[in-house]
This record gives sequence, structure tokens and C-alpha cells, in this order.
Amino acid sequence: MKVLVINCGSSSLKYQLIDMENESVLAKGLCERIGIEGSALTHKPTGKDKYVVETAMPDHSVAVKLVLDALMDSEHGVIENADEITAIGHRVLHAGTVYSDATLVTEDVKKVVRDCFDLGPLHNPANLIGIEACEEAMPGKPNVAVFDTAFGMNMPQKAAMYGIPYEYYEKYSIRRYGFHGTSHMFVSGETCKMLGKDDAKVIVCHLGNGASISASIGGKCVDTSMGLTPLEGLIMGTRSGDVDPAVVQFICNHENISVDEMLTILNKKSGLLGMTGISSDFRDVRKASEEGNERAALALDAYRYRVAKYIGSYVAALNGVDAITFTAGVGENSREMRSEICEYLGYLGVEVDEEKNKAAIGEQAVISTADSKVKIIVLPTNEELAIARETVKLV
Repeated sequence: MKVLVINCGSSSLKYQLIDMENESVLAKGLCERIGIEGSALTHKPTGKDKYVVETAMPDHSVAVKLVLDALMDSEHGVIENADEITAIGHRVLHAGTVYSDATLVTEDVKKVVRDCFDLGPLHNPANLIGIEACEEAMPGKPNVAVFDTAFGMNMPQKAAMYGIPYEYYEKYSIRRYGFHGTSHMFVSGETCKMLGKDDAKVIVCHLGNGASISASIGGKCVDTSMGLTPLEGLIMGTRSGDVDPAVVQFICNHENISVDEMLTILNKKSGLLGMTGISSDFRDVRKASEEGNERAALALDAYRYRVAKYIGSYVAALNGVDAITFTAGVGENSREMRSEICEYLGYLGVEVDEEKNKAAIGEQAVISTADSKVKIIVLPTNEELAIARETVKLV
């Protein structure tokens, strides 16, 4: 059985083709900067050199077509045709309280995903595009939706509930859901294995264009930074993260715009992009900061500060912590960001071995010193494998 996993993010599409007989990856790749100038597809067949296709990707539909072409390419591909793919597993952001467990895609599932566009305006449309593009390209193949809210749905009610009239929870299921669930589930579980401790207290920092932090005990969610939508929490590539709700009314009144327009600003024109006016990509912002751009420097400083504050609050929620694990694009690859965040954590007895930190680029490693009171870990997320496992269970 070969499972193609499609993981559409707000500006990226990761994919893996996995042989589930032995969970070996036949090929994997990344479409990045979708909808941003300089987009590219990086395709890596296992055992072969990777190759890069630099081409415009105005949307995720184009990206999916490029992925399928790469997998069947005569020189770089790993399958002759789409018949070799048994099923497709999709990361899907939000289905409210209707679906949280993985499920076979039906017209009703797609309707629920579509109905939740307002809850996940950056991801749900991309997720649905991925599903429909695969249905069109490979008709008759089973598609499985694995929902990003599954991990956070298990957090205790004291962490899930908002301080608003309870009737809105009863009427509309307004609560904190949490996102990046497959990543937090996988990374927290793997961290427990690394520590050899089934009930380990773990804080996972999933830092990328979208970013979130979770606190868990033994891989079970205690709290997580995103809420009803992925807008809550950290400053991100284009999302504002936490703001005073009165900001929405204030700007709407002064700019004469609607709430919907304001939410578009908070989701798509804020974060690093809004603060710097340069880019939503951390690499671009860091480069600008190094060249003396003060707004870029401020944005990075605010970002690091927000991450450190969340870590501190989750240490309190857990009443201690065994390990802090960095994952996702920025967490796995930016040694500078990891080191700068950990500078805030001296009160925990955190000590980073800078040589280990410099060497840990996209690789699993402990980067703290031997006498650090808290383990600091870099652990590449593998949402694709988690999604593929759920797909196999259903197919």
C-alpha cells in the first residue's frame, strides 16, 4: 500500500509518498512560498539527488499538479502512474465539533470543511483545494481527512473555555480547539520516547509561518496556544496572534471597514508581514534585520518574546517541565531563533550547547548541555507519517 500524504499550509505544501508496508518514504518534497514571489518545488526521491523547480505557484491547486508531475517524472519520479497510489491522506485544519477523528472524505465532510472556512480562512480553503485536486487527478481513490484539532480537543475544559457567556458555547460550540495537532501529537510522543519517560512534561514549540506551542503530559494535551481559529497565540508570518479584542472595533470604526475585512487583516496582513512591511518569511525578515532595518529587528524581538512568555506560562500549567522541543520550519532550521528564545529561560536552569545547536539543522538532537535542568531538543516533525497511519486505519 502506497499512501500519498498532502499537507497544505497557508503558504506551503509538504508531501510524502510512503510505502506503508514498512513506513518507508519513497519520495518527499515541499512547495514553498505559494502565493509569494520566488515560489519553488523541491522534490527528493529516496536514494536520489533532490531537484528544484522554480516556477510560479499562485495557489495550492497549481502546487498539487506540480507534485503529481514530479512523482511520475520519467527521470526523478518514483511511480509510473497514479494507479500505484492506494489512498491519499490530507491534513485538514478545522471541522468544528462535527469531526475530529480521521474520516473518509465524503461530500458531507467537504461541506463541513467548507462551512468552517471562516474558522480557518488561511488553511481550510487550501485543504479543500488539495482534496478536490486529488479527486480530480485520481478519481476513485479514497481520500482521508485527518483533522488538526484532534490533539487540542482533549485539553481540559478549564483550558478550552473562553470567559464569555456560556450560551455561546452551547449555541455555536465556541471554545479553544488548538491546531497543528498532528505535529504536536507526533513530536510530544517522540519526545517522551527520547526521554524514556511515559509521563514526561513536554512543551513543543511548532515554529513556522504558522506557529503554536503546546503543553502535554505523556503526550496528552494540557493546553495549546491556538484557539477557536489559528489566529490566537503567537505572532506568525501573516497572523497577528493575541490582540485585545477591542482593537477590532477600534480599527473598524476609524478605518470604516467591516469585521470580516478586519479579520482578513489580522489573518493575512499582520504578523511579521504587517509589522515589517517586508515579508512573511522569517529568512527575509532576519536578512533585513541584519542589514539594519529597525522594524524587522523589532518584529523578531517581539516574536521571540511572545514565544518565551508562552513557554513560561506552560511551565506553570504543567507545574514543571522535562523538555522543551523545537520543531517545524523555523524551529528545526533556525539555530539563531532557538538560542535567542532560550536566553529567556535561564530561570529554568536551561543551558544550550551552542556547538550542538549549530549542528542541529533539520535533525533530531539534544542541544542542551549535560547539566541543563531542562532538556532542549530539536525534533523534525513528521505530520505526514502520522497522517498516513490514520489513513491506513480507515482504508
